[in-house]
Amino acid sequence: MTPHLIVSDLDGTLLGANHDLAEVTVQTLRELAALGHHVALASGRHHLDMLPFCERLGGDVHLISSNGAWTFDPAGQRRQARYLAPALARALIDLPRPPQVRLNLYRDNAWLIDDHAPGLLDLHDATGFAYQVQASPEMNEEGVGKALYIGMPDDLALIEAEARELAGEQLHITYSMAHSLEIMAAGVNKGTAVSELLDYLGLPATRCLAFGDNLNDREMLALAGEAQVMANAHPSLAQDLPESRVIGHHRDAAVALWLRERFALDR
Repeated sequence: MTPHLIVSDLDGTLLGANHDLAEVTVQTLRELAALGHHVALASGRHHLDMLPFCERLGGDVHLISSNGAWTFDPAGQRRQARYLAPALARALIDLPRPPQVRLNLYRDNAWLIDDHAPGLLDLHDATGFAYQVQASPEMNEEGVGKALYIGMPDDLALIEAEARELAGEQLHITYSMAHSLEIMAAGVNKGTAVSELLDYLGLPATRCLAFGDNLNDREMLALAGEAQVMANAHPSLAQDLPESRVIGHHRDAAVALWLRERFALDR
């Protein structure tokens, strides 16, 4: 058996419409791990928010969290942590923004937000992970892996432009959804993290199967030897990655069904 690295985004990809894992997904990834394949979850989510999914998958899972700001091995040991430079984090915290835009910071052990946003918690019902409210002037600029702005696309476009003017070459700026603008240090993205994981495992990129649905998955999908884009993906993703394959919808557990066929698990 030739081992592969199977790496998937979570929301809009591996998770269903209820933001949870379907039983067929759990069973499929457990079977593949038992066969000797390596499984990784790569998400914009905080790593503490991802751990319950790893536990359901049997624990033998690599973690790439906050778009690559943190990486963990299956034993839960942190392999890498990449933070925004404190001066940049402070500038992003202080960046002018409309009152309806929520600023979020991901730190080693916490998700901070500048004001209550109960609707966001619905995305995390399956894990129970929750934010801590802290007014932005009081937020500490040390140890920030990701800054996340949540708001209307037009408002986020203005913040993005300001961030690029402020320090574009020192930042990696992307979107995980139309209303979620994500900013990490330059060079921090899922593709870089997956490349490092492949080196660690001693596997070539040709033996990497990747699944994603949004712009923060672009670098990861471009790297993978087999790139799968969800039917519900951002419209530009498949266009920008002509070698990719469009599979089914995340609400139908399409990743699991495609993997079962790819590795002939039902034969």
